[in-house]
Amino acid sequence: MAGLIVLVTGVTRVIGSCLAGRLAAHPGVDRVIGVDAALPEPAARARMGAADFARVDIRNPLVARVIEAAGVDTVVHASASSTPASSAARTMAKEMNVLGTMQLLAACQRSESVRNLIVRSTGAVYGASSRDPAIFTEDMSARSVPSSGPGRDAIDIEAYVRGFGRRRPDVRIAVPRFAEIVGPTVVTPLTRYFSLSPAVPMVLGRDARLQFVHEQDAIGLLEHLALGSFAGTVNAAGDGTITLAQAIHRAGRIPLPVPSIGLDPLSRVMRTLHVGGFSPGQVKVLSAGRVMDTTRLRERVGFIPTFTTMQAFDDFAAGLRPVVTPEAVRRVEVRVASTLGVQPLPDTPMPGAAVEPADSVTDVLLAGPDRSAADDPADGARPRLVGIDGHAAGTPRRRRIR
Repeated sequence: MAGLIVLVTGVTRVIGSCLAGRLAAHPGVDRVIGVDAALPEPAARARMGAADFARVDIRNPLVARVIEAAGVDTVVHASASSTPASSAARTMAKEMNVLGTMQLLAACQRSESVRNLIVRSTGAVYGASSRDPAIFTEDMSARSVPSSGPGRDAIDIEAYVRGFGRRRPDVRIAVPRFAEIVGPTVVTPLTRYFSLSPAVPMVLGRDARLQFVHEQDAIGLLEHLALGSFAGTVNAAGDGTITLAQAIHRAGRIPLPVPSIGLDPLSRVMRTLHVGGFSPGQVKVLSAGRVMDTTRLRERVGFIPTFTTMQAFDDFAAGLRPVVTPEAVRRVEVRVASTLGVQPLPDTPMPGAAVEPADSVTDVLLAGPDRSAADDPADGARPRLVGIDGHAAGTPRRRRIR
């Protein structure tokens, strides 16, 4: 049986080039053709591996000739981009996202060989509003429809894809809606926002829940959908959630609560001083938060992300130089504890580090909740937990102030 012939868009970026390389190395794929409007850099060309490259702007009808000449049967549209920083770049991105998708769908509609279509989308289609439900499923729609940005682009793109599906019911269509993609090599407005130093602005009084998906999981899901049989829309995000303030702290930055009305002036001042910049609209979206249900991803698609939301963000944050190091935080804790006249908690050992045996009852109590009530008959079953990590059960012991 002949293998698949796959066309991948956006191969000058990390997601598209890695996906093209992985598909080219798969035994069930005969040929992979990567297309983009610009030539890939050497690093991107290396990630593509054995995949071929054709310099084609998907806004140009020439893409139809490529599909027809190669006999492409699977199209993976992975070139949707995030909101650029400048308005001029935003106009170009909208043309590539919306007009490019329209031209690509027109080419697929005319081609008799195309049987599978995978279109990358984003969870921004659900919008960001204080009236949103706690968790979005694939059947829900935005309470506050985005008027601009990647959310608006994604809504238009999905509408065109649904129209294509009605005209070509013989084509299997899969639309993954990704949470914010992060990782050590992905550069987006979101990663630049968390890279601000030393403080990262956030809306005063708001600390919303966020979800992330690791770049390798995003690539793996696109590959899984291209080679699989799932048809429909699916949410894609790592397990768990993280709040905006937690993410800023884990990036080694300092949260800077700013009234909503002060975001625009602050953004202009930072750009004027060349100390970085951010989009006030993006900060407001992050402050609203968004959580998606991923049951369909696991049960129907059969894909389980390798990274949780927390792990994905930590992998990204590991490449940042922290402004506030754990050692500095520890010194402040010790100084505050000494001022209050209490004994500071011991340092938490790093994963895999050897733990010395306890030499006294106090050491055992400080070691955590593993000590049973039978080991301390004097106290019976009274909780003796000190330094709860957020996952243990029980009530912490009160300390006496000298």
